[in-house]
Amino acid sequence: MRKHLTILMVALMLGAITAMANVVGGDISLLTRYEQNGAKYFDKNGARITDMLTYLRQQGLNAMRVRLFVDPSKASTEDKGQGVCQDLDYVVALGARIKAAGFRLMLDFHYSDSWADPVKQYTPDAWKGLSEEELPDKVYQYTRECLEAMVAAGATPDYIQTGNEISYGMLWGPVGTATSQLKKMSVSDAASVTRFVNLLNHASQACREVCPDAKIIIHTELVRNPSLLTSYYKAVEPVDYDIVGLSYYPYYHYGFNYLESAITNVSRNSACDGKEIMIVETGYYHKWQPTNINFDYSGTYPITNEGQRAFTTDMIQHLLKFPRVTGLFWWWPEANEYGLDWATKRVTDDWYNAGLWDNETGRALPALYELSAFVPPVVGDVNGDGEVDVADVNLIINVMLGKATSASADITGDGAVDVADVNVVINIMLGKTADAR
Repeated sequence: MRKHLTILMVALMLGAITAMANVVGGDISLLTRYEQNGAKYFDKNGARITDMLTYLRQQGLNAMRVRLFVDPSKASTEDKGQGVCQDLDYVVALGARIKAAGFRLMLDFHYSDSWADPVKQYTPDAWKGLSEEELPDKVYQYTRECLEAMVAAGATPDYIQTGNEISYGMLWGPVGTATSQLKKMSVSDAASVTRFVNLLNHASQACREVCPDAKIIIHTELVRNPSLLTSYYKAVEPVDYDIVGLSYYPYYHYGFNYLESAITNVSRNSACDGKEIMIVETGYYHKWQPTNINFDYSGTYPITNEGQRAFTTDMIQHLLKFPRVTGLFWWWPEANEYGLDWATKRVTDDWYNAGLWDNETGRALPALYELSAFVPPVVGDVNGDGEVDVADVNLIINVMLGKATSASADITGDGAVDVADVNVVINIMLGKTADAR
């Protein structure tokens, strides 16, 4: 007994040390609206899904992403018809549900009233009168206030994107600004880089103060231009952040050879030393691929349910080659207009057919069930929460004491649950190999 207590005391001293698995999930920013409007979701066999988050957790997903706009009521009618509605109240409520369901949460600040991406990074309407000197402080204050609201509601983010696809900077100016007057960032323009880095560091400061355990992500979509991707992350090296976040849609960013090249370039970039890499947006069509694309992968992955599944399986195998790639998020997996009144209750004005449900049947698509392969079983994760921490040590000790049962507690595989199993978990928590005894 004394030995058991000693081990437990050591484990408790290590309680803040956690070895974490990869994270996989999706950006489910429209889930609330689909639910409110009556969309009907079914699993692959046609059984009704009544609790989407519980179902996704059961499929092995462990993280979800939600976007946040400053004031989406100011968005255009067209943008609202594409799903722009996520104000702070909406995101706080959805974020709290996500955390309560056992997921990690990624919060995606757009710092705009509507879509922010490489071709538009418009300053929020309420901020349009701010001077260049005032804008960084506003970014800090806004970021801090939003995060404080999230924390107070039990929706503390685990990952925070300080900007969405900010390949060419952000907060260029309000809607309607002449193109020549937009404050875009170029890696060859030192003044624009200085401005951008200052904005990002003000956002990072708020993140560190309110959510010190969260990891900060700098997100671009430059996969199809690896050399510019390298220059970009060298330019933002002075920013306080933890993760390189990438978008990868093959119909925009080309084949897997481009994805691997981009990851390799980031991995070799000294400016990114110590940074994780995450694919924070990805997707592939299962039906009706649009014509305004850069690259047609349908010869390899047909635009069918099976083609989408095969794309997902192969993408994961490519990503698992790179140990620094720790996250994978499908964009808009919850897209599903089935079962609601299109005339009065539609969520978007056009169907999105790269989600993981079929708009015509409401059934989950095969690709959904492939995503969990990105999170291989973690040695030492006895309780199955995707982390190796003091909770796993506690469970092993309780099994040793006859107070609990767990098929995973015999980590060493020697037929007994004993001190050797505890030692393995502690060594994993310390960053040593699973075989260390």
